[in-house]
Amino acid sequence: MTKQDFNEGLLGFLDASPTPFHATQNMAGMFSNAGFIELNEKEKWNLEAGEKYFVTRNDSSIIAFTYPKNSKEYLMVGSHTDSPNLKLKPNPVVKEHGIVKFAVEPYGGLLLNPWFDRNLGLAGRVNYSDSSKAVKSALINIDKSIAMIPSLAIHLDDKANQDRTINRQTDISPVISCNEDFDFEIFIKNELAKMGIKDVEELYAHELSLYDTQNASYIGVEDEFIASARLDNLLSCYVGMLSICSIPNDKPMLFVANDHEEVGSDSTSGAGGSFLESTLKRMFTDFDDYVAMARSSMMISADNAHAIHPNYPSKHEPNHAPYINDGIVIKINANQRYASNSTTISTFLANAKRLEAQTQTFVTRSDLGCGSTIGPITATKIGIETIDIGLPTWGMHSIREMAGSDDAYELYNILVGFNI
Repeated sequence: MTKQDFNEGLLGFLDASPTPFHATQNMAGMFSNAGFIELNEKEKWNLEAGEKYFVTRNDSSIIAFTYPKNSKEYLMVGSHTDSPNLKLKPNPVVKEHGIVKFAVEPYGGLLLNPWFDRNLGLAGRVNYSDSSKAVKSALINIDKSIAMIPSLAIHLDDKANQDRTINRQTDISPVISCNEDFDFEIFIKNELAKMGIKDVEELYAHELSLYDTQNASYIGVEDEFIASARLDNLLSCYVGMLSICSIPNDKPMLFVANDHEEVGSDSTSGAGGSFLESTLKRMFTDFDDYVAMARSSMMISADNAHAIHPNYPSKHEPNHAPYINDGIVIKINANQRYASNSTTISTFLANAKRLEAQTQTFVTRSDLGCGSTIGPITATKIGIETIDIGLPTWGMHSIREMAGSDDAYELYNILVGFNI
């Protein structure tokens, strides 16, 4: 696969995955097309050596794995499907001052300022009853600009460029209509009908998020960068997905993409839940085999890393400030916010050197807070040696982030050629 083919596929995946539900659906489709067999957690598994499988939970998390059966040295790659965004509240419609707005709640630690004056679409999961009273669910993606959060004019806020703050309750409600007869349930039913789902009696609940309708694209005079929403962490999801699809069936590898990392991972489908652990225990039913596998394997927790910002270089640790398009970033933190240790770092570096791949090191400034990943959580729950790595990016948690057009392809080549 060429870098251009890789990146074109990445842009398409980003545009087609406005929510964790859609990302998981798209990855499941990719795995099915690549010959992976779908499993159901509610059913008995009869795994056969030499096959490859995938399983989803909550429609928003996914695990795929090869099954050599007797091999216990697995390379595992972990990522997350969720990104900071604005979610609709359960009763989302607000009608006042002659317009209709959506009431929203920030999800995760998002940068709010860039959400103003953007064309916003709506996507997610809805649950409803049909005429037989059965409860069903469907994914919807209203891929058009239905909303915008207008800024307050500079004339009405003369300190906007000095010390403007944003009230998360009152300042970020998107405007959607002037029609005060707008009915949210009818609106959703109409959208479902456009998808061919017409037997909808009552809308019960929804998990819907606003998203920027601007497509992912190349940036730079020589296309050096990629700009898109949700690079954190669909970038790693895409790399992990393609990597496991590219290796032979007899190579032991597992890929997991969890939901809810941005809010702490404590959910049934998050890394703090049982999804990965229960999957591994069904793969290795003998406890001794399970422990031997966990202690013989390695987890690469792949998330984004802060590239040195050319306009704010003082925000970075001088000797540990990664550059975009200059190699994969190894993330280290003395207080275990990242799970990297000298053993896993050395294993990764040895593979990178063998594959002639560049690497960099990130350590946050000691006077700034440090984010975390699924790495320490997975290492704690499974007992697997783990390294946290990342792709260098700017604008993390903004509505539109930037990364290099070389780095994701570089990580793909490392993962495909990796030996524990």
